[in-house]
Amino acid sequence: MTSGSPAGGPRHDDGSGRLLATLLDRAATGRDGQVWSDLWTGLYHNGTLDVSDPRVFPALAAMAEGADAGTAASALHLAGALLVQADGRHETRTLREEHACDVARLRAAAHGWRKSTRGRDDYCHLLEAVLNLEGDVDWAEDLIWGIVSGEYELECPGPDGCSVVWVVIGERGFFSTSEDYALSDEVRTLPLRPAAPAALDGLGRRLHELAMADGHEDVARALTHAFGEATCPRCERTFSVVGQVVARAS
Repeated sequence: MTSGSPAGGPRHDDGSGRLLATLLDRAATGRDGQVWSDLWTGLYHNGTLDVSDPRVFPALAAMAEGADAGTAASALHLAGALLVQADGRHETRTLREEHACDVARLRAAAHGWRKSTRGRDDYCHLLEAVLNLEGDVDWAEDLIWGIVSGEYELECPGPDGCSVVWVVIGERGFFSTSEDYALSDEVRTLPLRPAAPAALDGLGRRLHELAMADGHEDVARALTHAFGEATCPRCERTFSVVGQVVARAS
């Protein structure tokens, strides 16, 4: 299987894979931010995933185990994203098993960086990488996006889909609204109903406990709202926030 690329974009279908090797070498230097976009384009483009080269995951694991936090984070993000894409494809669904040793190295590195990362957004992206590398859910990106951006744009789950509902989790507060709250303070808002930490289970409980243990209480608080309930301001139907995140990602 060969990945396509746009005109002028990177390709590694020349037999020897020289360009892919060059891109991996550039990434390992930690001085080339553009290379991560080039790698993604070369490995995944226009719906085609090409992870056949055996050097990709060992190289990403080595970068994740290195001393440069930025390079490690980028390697973990790319590896996790590639695995999630591979999971959903018949021709690549065994990728995790084929690279089990490298995936284990990547997971260990992700947990190591998670524990030492102080920046809020960087920490959230490492949580996303952990989930992607573990492979239990395929909607980690959608979940973490709302924590980082401070909002989810969701559909009311009512039978008529009566409204888009903005679920706000951030500096402006914790509420739901069906209006453009960024343009006016005169919009109808309804408070969210966060899950009690003790009532969380499964993934919600695990992520909350990790965030608390790692000293990210603000992330833990946001997670209780993401795993809590919101209300549609138009029909006043109450719904699970994470349930609608999953529904939208499906």
